[in-house]
Amino acid sequence: MASAVLPSGSQCAAAAAVAAAAAPPGLRLRLLLLLLSAAALIPTGDGQNLFTKDVTVIEGEVATISCQVNKSDDSVIQLLNPNRQTIYFRDFRPLKDSRFQLLNFSSSELKVSLTNVSVSDEGRYFCQLYTDPPQESYTTITVLVPPRNLMIDIQKDTAVEGEEIEVNCTAMASKPATTIRWFKGNKELKGKSEVEEWSDMYTVTSQLMLKVHKEDDGVPVICQVEHPAVTGNLQTQRYLEVQYKPQVHIQMTYPLQGLTREGDAFELTCEAIGKPQPVMVTWVRVDDEMPQHAVLSGPNLFINNLNKTDNGTYRCEASNIVGKAHSDYMLYVYDTTATTEPAVHDSRAGEEGTIGAVDHAVIGGVVAVVVFAMLCLLIILGRYFARHKGTYFTHEAKGADDAADADTAIINAEGGQNNSEEKKEYFI
Repeated sequence: MASAVLPSGSQCAAAAAVAAAAAPPGLRLRLLLLLLSAAALIPTGDGQNLFTKDVTVIEGEVATISCQVNKSDDSVIQLLNPNRQTIYFRDFRPLKDSRFQLLNFSSSELKVSLTNVSVSDEGRYFCQLYTDPPQESYTTITVLVPPRNLMIDIQKDTAVEGEEIEVNCTAMASKPATTIRWFKGNKELKGKSEVEEWSDMYTVTSQLMLKVHKEDDGVPVICQVEHPAVTGNLQTQRYLEVQYKPQVHIQMTYPLQGLTREGDAFELTCEAIGKPQPVMVTWVRVDDEMPQHAVLSGPNLFINNLNKTDNGTYRCEASNIVGKAHSDYMLYVYDTTATTEPAVHDSRAGEEGTIGAVDHAVIGGVVAVVVFAMLCLLIILGRYFARHKGTYFTHEAKGADDAADADTAIINAEGGQNNSEEKKEYFI
């Protein structure tokens, strides 16, 4: 908004000529007479003040222009378009454009509406007050144009997990340029925007580079625009379609208590989920052949009458066009007297059962070592006592070998009669 002081003499004549030229033939003479009488009776403009306000309007809606006067003294008010053509002189409309309608006319205000506003209506509109000296103020009409089309395009309709894809969003023919924001689900992402201007209109294209994962399958990618002419959320979206290799999980379905004993039946079920869905699920025994009495039926592995030879790792394999995956289950068959159950009935349960079996083996080994050590100790003690007993008998016979007769041998032998007498005397 701005105001200016016009020259008093020639300006009135020029205004009269312009207004009369733009007026219809029926109003031309009347308008000239009004202008001349107003020019002849222009009072002083002391104390009067002409003002107006800028207008922002959305294309197709209504703009309201108001020329207002403070401390009015009934001076003439006039409204002109950006081409300086008179729209209204007092309450007369010389301009043929019927989109302009008078809303209010008084000595202090001239209010006019402009319906079905278009971009061509933008510019400065002038309010003039015929005082001495004359006053002028202008209002600027700004027209906002929301984007006419919002389009989102994905480089590939179907992506593979781990792949980076390009997503583009275009907002066409807006004024001013549109701001584009990206969302994947509820998470905001950052794109790169380019702006193209054509005939005062703007087309904005935003590019998003997105690395997809299997969790993104079915998640919407949202292109949302922010524009002063748009209220609420203006957005468009596309749902991601992501292919991924299978996810494999093994579940033990029998025995229900989870303890695998000799003689029992045993069954595993393999669950494989992927996109596309795996069509082939196979069972193998790692580092060994599958038992002859094992029965394979699709995702199920059944073994009847378990025995120790069935111990090992059983693997479920699944594949699709993206790749293949597997899951392992370690089977340990307990004795019929076993009462301890594995903690979890899945592939990890097999590992925990093996750990329990290793603990039992360690305990048994320790016991065997202790028993072996005790046996060795008993053998050593037995040999020790046997050796000392032989020495005792040998000393009893010592000295009898050199005797000439039996009596002498008895007398000379250690532990003989002399010793007996000595012992008797000692005890006495």
